[in-house]
Amino acid sequence: MTEPAEVLDCRGQRCPLPVINLARRLPELPVGAVVRVLADDPAAAVDIPAWCRMRGQEFVAAHPHQGPAYDVRRAG
Repeated sequence: MTEPAEVLDCRGQRCPLPVINLARRLPELPVGAVVRVLADDPAAAVDIPAWCRMRGQEFVAAHPHQGPAYDVRRAG
């Protein structure tokens, strides 16, 4: 498992804020970097993978017992 280059703590934020924060931060990181998004809004489990598909980014993994947390790798 790849350790994240950065952790975005979006706990307590409601949809769509976790995705907005991810969208703002990811372009600032190098290609291949992994961001872990901590998001306790149940919608994040659907929204973050969907955003990755729409934006051509790689959804790496969900960690339901760690925040919950979602790992996204910058594809380009």
